[in-house]
Amino acid sequence: MNQQWIKQGVLFEPRGQNGWMNTHAQVPTVLPRASEGLVRVYFSTRPKPDLSLTTYVDLDASDLRREVYLRPEPILPLGGQGMFDEHGVMPSSVVEHDGTIYLYYSGWSRGTTLPYANFTGLAVSEDGGKTFSKIGSGPILDRTPWEPYSATSPHVFIHEGQWYMFYCSGIAWVDVEGKLEHTYDLKLARSHDGIRWEQTGKVVVPQSRPNEAITKPTMLAENGRFHLWFCCRSSEAFRGGDGSYRIGYASSCDLVHWERNDALAGIGLGPDDWDSEMLAYPDVAAISGDTWLFYNGNHFGCGGFGAARRKLTS
Repeated sequence: MNQQWIKQGVLFEPRGQNGWMNTHAQVPTVLPRASEGLVRVYFSTRPKPDLSLTTYVDLDASDLRREVYLRPEPILPLGGQGMFDEHGVMPSSVVEHDGTIYLYYSGWSRGTTLPYANFTGLAVSEDGGKTFSKIGSGPILDRTPWEPYSATSPHVFIHEGQWYMFYCSGIAWVDVEGKLEHTYDLKLARSHDGIRWEQTGKVVVPQSRPNEAITKPTMLAENGRFHLWFCCRSSEAFRGGDGSYRIGYASSCDLVHWERNDALAGIGLGPDDWDSEMLAYPDVAAISGDTWLFYNGNHFGCGGFGAARRKLTS
């Protein structure tokens, strides 16, 4: 599949709305609401630098630049003292199944010897994705003997009754000029109900170079193949430098074996200030007959999120 993504620019920008959306509209996670003519985008925003909370904005499906509604409060509370999501709740994947909306989110907490730990939680909605309740206080993806650092930023997909999760798996922490930086690859988990997951240890997308970090997969099934986009960075000079996040790509015919070819991602840095240095946290969605890629630009989404519409080429 040859493709090119035609950028549409910034769709939402945090400007201190409701007194707490001060910076970032990070990790846009899309739930089309076709019956309502809306596209609901969950995102993480920051009242202050070390705190992440999740809310959503509804956009007009016929004109994604038109904001219809912005939820004024967070949709989920932070976890309690010592919980995995004590200091941050960030959306990652949303699935509608049998009338229930499943929101998979990354929870993080500050560390002592390491800067932070992050794992995957789940909240569900019975009212079309307006309000959510956590299924419990703990994560659904946690440490294992083979994954001691992190298991987070998943994409969840149901295929032939089986639930598949592609997620970011922490491999190591590396010292870069006296600062610890996390590196990770993408792994596969499976489930029969979307709640209890088997972390198989199967690597979906391995690192292509030493100390690469790969995260936030998003997938599309089309023409008998599965197409996976993700973002990847170096462990050096990635906060606005040459090692910053870019969007990569892989494809598969069976959801287990994947071929990586980042040259086919179809999107690169732009000339505009907002995505001239970084492309991060992609999320692919079908909207009004078109395929869209939502993503963050410079500074990990500090200036908001934008989108690009796909154009297929021969």
